[in-house]
Amino acid sequence: MSEHHTHQDRGFETRAIHAGQPADAQTGAVVTPIYQVSTYKQDGVGGLRGGYEYSRSANPTRTALEENLAALEGGRRGLAFASGLAAEDCLLRTLLAPGDHVVIPNDAYGGTFRLFSKVVERWGVEWSVADTSDTAAVQAQLRPNTKVVWVETPSNPLLGITDIAALAAVARGAGAHLVVDNTFASPYLQQPLALGADVVVHSTTKYMGGHSDVVGGALVTSDAELGERLAYHQNAMGAVAGPFDAWLVMRGIKTLAVRMDRHCENAERVAEMLSNHPKVSQVLYPGLPTHPGHEVAAKQMKAFGGMISFRVEGGEEAAVGVCDRAKLFTLGESLGGVESLIEHPGRMTHASAAGSALEVPNDLVRLSVGIEAIDDLLADLRQALG
Repeated sequence: MSEHHTHQDRGFETRAIHAGQPADAQTGAVVTPIYQVSTYKQDGVGGLRGGYEYSRSANPTRTALEENLAALEGGRRGLAFASGLAAEDCLLRTLLAPGDHVVIPNDAYGGTFRLFSKVVERWGVEWSVADTSDTAAVQAQLRPNTKVVWVETPSNPLLGITDIAALAAVARGAGAHLVVDNTFASPYLQQPLALGADVVVHSTTKYMGGHSDVVGGALVTSDAELGERLAYHQNAMGAVAGPFDAWLVMRGIKTLAVRMDRHCENAERVAEMLSNHPKVSQVLYPGLPTHPGHEVAAKQMKAFGGMISFRVEGGEEAAVGVCDRAKLFTLGESLGGVESLIEHPGRMTHASAAGSALEVPNDLVRLSVGIEAIDDLLADLRQALG
């Protein structure tokens, strides 16, 4: 039985700790070493030990992470990058050529929108926007030259939910690849490849790393041929994860399951409190029965995640005031770390979408709910809301 199938037969927590990470053959070290090396001695010209010649092309620490990522997402090939946007860039330049078309979500991450609108568009790639929670809306945007349908679920920052299996069928019927950004859910909560997605994207900076101490990205696919093409472009373009960054992500992944359990538990309590607060006009959290995507999320996710957005009575200045008054919730961009974060998307993470179809409400506040004591988090939000 191959190592791939052996790992796929094991539980998620076991794969997170062991997949791609056998004890070091030379020393027995139970943690994968950091191979902080640029080049490798060859046993004669072209005589590579384990296939390693230069660390842009492959590095043993990065290989361990890539095998681990593939095992967690149920894919055949994982690739680790210097950032989530580096992963997206490699994917788009692998799948697209000038004249091709992409459908993107109407509430995508601001950095993803910027990549399409300011970089990829200049390369001659067309894009249009659709509410990906509505399969008919996506179908209406499909063109003969559509090559990619891009999805975030849950989405950033409006926590929209897309039915991955339904949209996979739509994309497949159009001859397009379905790409799912699984950053908010993590592979612990959601498995897009099993639901029909062609490629999964991650910012490993977030829940995978989990400690706000590393920047990274990843791609995972079940298509071996596509995996080879992605690997070729990864090497040719060079935005790879360094060995120490790869090691930090692996360290974070070992505790992903237990961290996500606490993130979800805390977020459910926070969402409940915010739903009953007089200064909150709307709570966006797929775990709430009132969320329009609740039933789909319950079908395709193990739990509902640690991200919450909410709208504040009083408009933009009131929302900014909540962010400024928070103390335990740290005012900062990013998400998915053990510590709780708060931000104003319109002025921070999604400022690049201002004036576009992806512009977010100016009274919106986004929370990344950490794993602190829940009573402390609730108390901090209550005082911040006033």
